[in-house]
Amino acid sequence: MEETYNEFVPQVHFEQIPIKNLVSNQEYQRSLSLAHVGKTTENFDPFQINPVKVSRRDGINYVFNGQHTIEIVAQASGSRDTPVWCMIYDALIYEHEASIFAEQQKYVKHLKPYEIFMANIEAKSEKHLIIRDIVESYNLKISIAAYLGGICAVSTLEKIYDTYGFHVLDRTLRIIVGTWEGIQQSFSANMLNGVAKLVVTYEDKLLENIFKEKVGLIPLKEIFRSARERGGGAVGYAETLLYHYNLKNTRQLSRKKLYENKKKDNNQIAL
Repeated sequence: MEETYNEFVPQVHFEQIPIKNLVSNQEYQRSLSLAHVGKTTENFDPFQINPVKVSRRDGINYVFNGQHTIEIVAQASGSRDTPVWCMIYDALIYEHEASIFAEQQKYVKHLKPYEIFMANIEAKSEKHLIIRDIVESYNLKISIAAYLGGICAVSTLEKIYDTYGFHVLDRTLRIIVGTWEGIQQSFSANMLNGVAKLVVTYEDKLLENIFKEKVGLIPLKEIFRSARERGGGAVGYAETLLYHYNLKNTRQLSRKKLYENKKKDNNQIAL
C-alpha cells in the first residue's frame, strides 16, 4: 500500500498576484500599523518577504495572513500593480480563515536576541562583529546562559552601541569589569543602562578609579534594592550609582545634570 502524506501537506498552489487584486479588510484581522509599515519600508529587503496567505472565495482573493506584507511592498515599490507571491487556499470558509489567523502564532518559537545576534555574526554584520570584539576584549562572552564573565543582555549591548556609539559601550564595559570583575549580575540590562547613562552624562568627569573605590564596596544586592526603590530602569540605577560615587567624595558630580533631558534619555535607553 502506497504511503500518503496528504494529511500533512496543505492543499495550496502559488501564484503571483498584483496587490490591487488582494482584499485584506476582514473583521478578524488586526488594525494595520502604519508605523510598522513605514519602518519596514525604510529597510526593505525582498529576501525577508514571505508568501502571503490567500483564501480564494467566490473569485475574490482574501488575505488572511500578510496584510502588512502587501502594504510594505506597495509602499516600497510605489505601486499597487506590484505582484507578490501568494499561497492560495481554494476550499476555506470565512470561519476557517479566522481560526487559522487566530492560531497562527500559537506554536511559533520566536528567536531570542542571542540567536539573532549570533546569526548576524555568521552574516559578517560589521556592527555585530564590533560589539562582539568589544565584549571579548575584556575577556567576556556574549552568552545565552548566565555565568561568570557572560553577558546575556544582548539587546542592551546593541541599544547602547546604536544610541551612543563604540566609545560609550567600550567605557561602560570597562567600568563594570573594573568594579565587579565579571560578576554576571553586574551585566544586567539595568546596570549596563545605568552605567552608560553616567558615562554619557558626565563624560571625563566620571573618574573610573573613584567609581571602583566607592561603588565597588557596595554589595550588588544593595544597589539593586536601592535602584528599585528609586523606580528602577536606567535612571534608578544611575541615581543609585551616583549616590555612592558622591558619598564622602570631594569631587562630587552634579545630581542636577543627571536629570537634564531625562525624558529624552528614558526614550532612548529604556529596554
